Amino acid sequence: MEKYKRNERIGAIIKVLGDNPSKVITYNYFSELFSAAKSSISEDILVVKKTIETLKMGRIETIAGAAGGVRYIPIMDDMERKDFINSLCNKLRDKNRIISGGYIYYTDIIYSPELVDKIGKIIAGKYIFKEIDYVVTMETKGIPIALMTARYLNRPLIIVRRDSKVTDGAIVSINYMSGTSSKISTMSLSKRSISNGSKVIIVDDFMKGGGTALGIIDLLKEFDTKVEGITVLIASKTPEDKLVKDYDPLMVLQHLDAQKEIVDIVPYEHKDYV
Repeated sequence: MEKYKRNERIGAIIKVLGDNPSKVITYNYFSELFSAAKSSISEDILVVKKTIETLKMGRIETIAGAAGGVRYIPIMDDMERKDFINSLCNKLRDKNRIISGGYIYYTDIIYSPELVDKIGKIIAGKYIFKEIDYVVTMETKGIPIALMTARYLNRPLIIVRRDSKVTDGAIVSINYMSGTSSKISTMSLSKRSISNGSKVIIVDDFMKGGGTALGIIDLLKEFDTKVEGITVLIASKTPEDKLVKDYDPLMVLQHLDAQKEIVDIVPYEHKDYV
């Protein structure tokens, strides 16, 4: 069996942990991968932990016990998080992004792999130490953000649909009302997609009146599910009396004036990040 030098093992360990955020990788796995003693792997992990945490690239958590293991906790440094959200706000303040109806164009942002990866990492940081079973979103624009969040939490993604598909099998459907237009719509979820009694978070791209979020909450009640949190990329300041009260946006659209070409969007300051 080929023997690897310590610097080679450390490089590979960082790669494996980075590719599997929030997933426990056993010492046995690394020991067999490198044909090295567990004591050597343990020393390698200490070097990895010191490097990652000194550079503020996240945290390395070791798990004691017979099997033993290590996992990478993908937490963005607070200053990096603030700088990134500020940069998003600067992009979104461009008057050419104004869309009639009180909205702004941001599809390019949520479909950018680089940007949406960081957005997902930020949202995951809020829930990284909570017991979460699923990440739930509404089709379709919320999917990239929720998918990246699910990746960093190492949890499955559940997509609530507006129209059921024959491939979903048996479904649960409810009617819900928009928080702004009072329009009644339908949403559905496959009975096979989620286990009863699960703990979930809801992640979406935009919240205006909160009708969609409330609809998802009501739908999840059919599965005896507990919602541990709601996070959206952008929330509009108005209407202030939203249908859901407990939610966290990354940014707040305070004011949009299409005639004067003004977009006032700011970071949402919240201290409940790791």
